[in-house]
Amino acid sequence: MDLDFNEEQDVLREMVRGLCAEYAPLETVREHEEDATGYPSEFWKQLGELGLLGLLIPEAYAGSQQSMLEAAIVYEEFGRSLAPSPHFASAVMSAGALLAAGSDDQKREWLPKIASGEAILTPAWIEPERGWGREGVQLAATRDGDGVRLRGTKRHVLFAGSATGLLVLARSDGGDVDLFLVDPRSPGIALTQQKSLASDTQYQVEFRDARVPAASRIGAPGSGWRTWDAVMHDGIILLAAQALGGAERALEITVQYAKDRKQFDKPLGAFQAISHYLADAATAIDGGKTLVYEAAWARAAGRPVDRLAPMAKLFACQTYRDTTAMAQQVWGGVGFTIEYDIQLYFRRAKQLQISWWDEPYLEDLIARTVLDGDAPGRV
Repeated sequence: MDLDFNEEQDVLREMVRGLCAEYAPLETVREHEEDATGYPSEFWKQLGELGLLGLLIPEAYAGSQQSMLEAAIVYEEFGRSLAPSPHFASAVMSAGALLAAGSDDQKREWLPKIASGEAILTPAWIEPERGWGREGVQLAATRDGDGVRLRGTKRHVLFAGSATGLLVLARSDGGDVDLFLVDPRSPGIALTQQKSLASDTQYQVEFRDARVPAASRIGAPGSGWRTWDAVMHDGIILLAAQALGGAERALEITVQYAKDRKQFDKPLGAFQAISHYLADAATAIDGGKTLVYEAAWARAAGRPVDRLAPMAKLFACQTYRDTTAMAQQVWGGVGFTIEYDIQLYFRRAKQLQISWWDEPYLEDLIARTVLDGDAPGRV
């Protein structure tokens, strides 16, 4: 594994950092907290024009067809800036599911629209009081002529109010999990915005016998969970990169505060206990980056990531949470007030840690690969 980035990757990083600074600064992040749309439209437009929405989409579908390494660089910068957008839900998870299992017609119809930003797709996955695994999917897909009727509730559906389509995980009559592409404006679907720790844009989506044609199924009958699990292993690598980008930026602003803030006529950073906290955080972030980019490199090289991807997400999100919690201690009482930026990172760190597979589920995935001797370990 080459730990040096090439010139094109360095240019990509600088481009994304500049884009986030211009179109999604922290002032814009604050403006879009708990907003019904949840992201700045000009930022989304720029992501499409620069080919960043089609980052992982093949050129045949109007994408830029980059590897997981380039995607990790982009997500590290998204994490530093806290830039709000449906990129992960649409351009990573939904596009990934279509690429993995969609029909030729579905790919031709949707992937170019995702790459341009014309369409936003978002997964409807998590259900009330249910877990992260296959058994957590209980929303019923009951056969109805040449289609199905969906009945149940999904929560934490990102940007559903702005979505062109919902990628719905549902349990069919035979007990298998299927994926369906559903119009959120169809009869029998109700959206209610939810509050979240990160103040991002999430919705509860209720399906009240919403009818979906059979052509809306993605993949063969019963293949939904296998597709979703594979795409999740890609997605959590990028969330790990996002977490470390956020942790690094939170540490930077805390280090600067420790230099500027004085107690007993000397900077906070001059106190050994605080300097050691900062050193521990820097060490954990650097170690986490190696793990994340190893996972991204392995995926780009076509190697298995069944162990590396969960490890990366587990370690990166723990590091993000620990770093921002330490930073709050260094900042003291002011760190918890809305005027200061560190609380933005603190809240998002915890939410990311408990979203998109939480620690116990990730530990189970890793444990299976350990106990089974590097067997795939997917459930």
